[in-house]
Amino acid sequence: MNPKLISYSFGLCSLLWSATVPGQTALAPAAGHPSPLYSVQGGGPASPQGGPVSYASVSQLNGLLAQLEATSKTTQSDLIKLRIERWKTDGSTKKQSQNDVESIQRNLQDALPEMIGQLRNAPEDMPATFKLYRNLDALYDVLSGVVESAGAFGPKDDFQALSNDLNGFEGTRKQLADRVNNLATSKEQEIVRLRADLKTAQAAIPAAPPKKTVVDDTEPAKKPVVKKKPVAKKPATTPPATTTPAQTPASQQPKPQ
Repeated sequence: MNPKLISYSFGLCSLLWSATVPGQTALAPAAGHPSPLYSVQGGGPASPQGGPVSYASVSQLNGLLAQLEATSKTTQSDLIKLRIERWKTDGSTKKQSQNDVESIQRNLQDALPEMIGQLRNAPEDMPATFKLYRNLDALYDVLSGVVESAGAFGPKDDFQALSNDLNGFEGTRKQLADRVNNLATSKEQEIVRLRADLKTAQAAIPAAPPKKTVVDDTEPAKKPVVKKKPVAKKPATTPPATTTPAQTPASQQPKPQ
């Protein structure tokens, strides 16, 4: 598989979905296979963009994952049967092989089922697909070292069983690499189409004319506002005082005739 194409494809889909590759401690699948997301339109699992995933794509992935789970189960059984302490080699080689076996078992029991569950929930998710491919690549390298040591120092039956397991992982890894290539090509074509649609839509939008500001120079100047002086209040007029006529003294009154 072309590493350059894988790197380009992974970055391409990260820009599309703003998705980060989940860590090893991500949510593990529940007992059995987790229920995939279904689209209202197509009735199949939903893609990260929300549209339905084709039946052919889901069918291919289910077959690939079922094969991988079967190989994982057989490999775990074969690793348990190993008696590395009986190998005809030095203690350092035995210890290294035992550490590799324990590492493989942890991967097959914990990390691999988690990645398979994530990919079943999102069949065409590029980060999840590429993550599983990288895990199989690392798993293949470590297991191949154990197989080589088993052939050199262990029983022939153990070597044959582990060789079959290694071939099973290699077949699944090649299928997954082809799927990554196909998804990358499909996503690239989708981006080209979306860009073309965007340019077409932008060209169809009429440019808005610039706004004009009209200034009317003929408008008469406004007269200043003249404030009215307050009217002084007139003082209140008091009525003239009424004088009572003085009484004439009795001596000056006319006498009756």
